[in-house]
Amino acid sequence: MTQRARQLLEEPLLDAAALDLAAASRLTYVLRQTFRYDYDRPVHDLRQRLVVVPAARHGSARRLLAGLTTSAADAFVVSRRHRTGTVVVTAELDVVPESVEFTLEAVVERRGAYRDHLLPAVAAGNPRWLRPTRLTAADDAVRSLASPLRGGHPLDVAEAACAAVHAAMPYEHGITSTRTTAAEALAMGRGVCQDHAHVMLAILRSAGVAARYVSGHLLGEGGTHAWVEVLVPDGDGTRAVAMDPCNGCRVDARYLTVAVGRDYLDVAPTSGSYSGDAVGRLTATKRVGLAEAA
Repeated sequence: MTQRARQLLEEPLLDAAALDLAAASRLTYVLRQTFRYDYDRPVHDLRQRLVVVPAARHGSARRLLAGLTTSAADAFVVSRRHRTGTVVVTAELDVVPESVEFTLEAVVERRGAYRDHLLPAVAAGNPRWLRPTRLTAADDAVRSLASPLRGGHPLDVAEAACAAVHAAMPYEHGITSTRTTAAEALAMGRGVCQDHAHVMLAILRSAGVAARYVSGHLLGEGGTHAWVEVLVPDGDGTRAVAMDPCNGCRVDARYLTVAVGRDYLDVAPTSGSYSGDAVGRLTATKRVGLAEAA
C-alpha cells in the first residue's frame, strides 16, 4: 500500500474513451465503492458477505492497494482468499441500531498489453467449470444452440456462443432478477449482463466447454458488470479467454476483474442475513476509472 497509490484515489479520472488503451504500456485503475444499509428498526446477528475486492493478480493486472472498512467499530471482519483468487469478506455485528456502511478503496495496475489469465492445465477439465448450476442449467432451447457447437475447438465454440447470445438477447433492465435462470432469460429474449453471462455459460457447459462467470467493472458503466471466461487448453496450461456476450465482444483493457465463480451466486457483490422484522434499504455508490495511462 504505497503512498502514491493512496494519492491516486483522490485524483481526477482520465477520459478513458479518449485514450488508446491498447497502445498503453501502463494503466492504473482506481475504485471506490460504498454500500450503506439503513434499517427502520434495530437488527440483530447481522452477517454480511462482500465480494468486491479485486483479485491480487489477474492476467496483466495486479492489485496495488485494497482496503475494505466499515462504519461499525465493533464489527468482526474476516477476509479470505478462494483458490480462484476471489476475495470474500464477511462482517458480523451483534446489533445494528440504524445503519452500517462498508467502503472499498482499491488501486489496480496493468503493465503491458491486456493478457489472458493463465491457469494450470487441469483447469480446462475441472468439473467445477463444466457442471451446470441451478442458474446455468440447460433446457431444450439452450441445448439446441449448444448441439451444433459440440466437438468444436473451445475458442471457436465460445466465439459462436458469445455472438449467438448477443444476437438473441437485447439488453433490458428490470425484467429479470438475480434468481432468473439462463433458460428463463433466453425464453424472455431480454436481460442484463448477468443474464447474458448465464446463458453463454449454459451453452458452453452443455457443449462440453469449461467456463467461468466473471464479476467486475466496465469503464463508463455505473453498475457492476458481468462476463464470461472460457477455459482453453494451451500447451502445458490453460488460457482463460474473456468474452462479453452482453456487448458481443472480447474483453480488453476497459474491463477490471473482481472475482470469478460458477455463476452470479458465487460472486454476488453483496449478500447477507440478519434476525428481526426490520425493513432494510441498500444505497450504493461507485467511482471507477483510470488515474494514470502511459
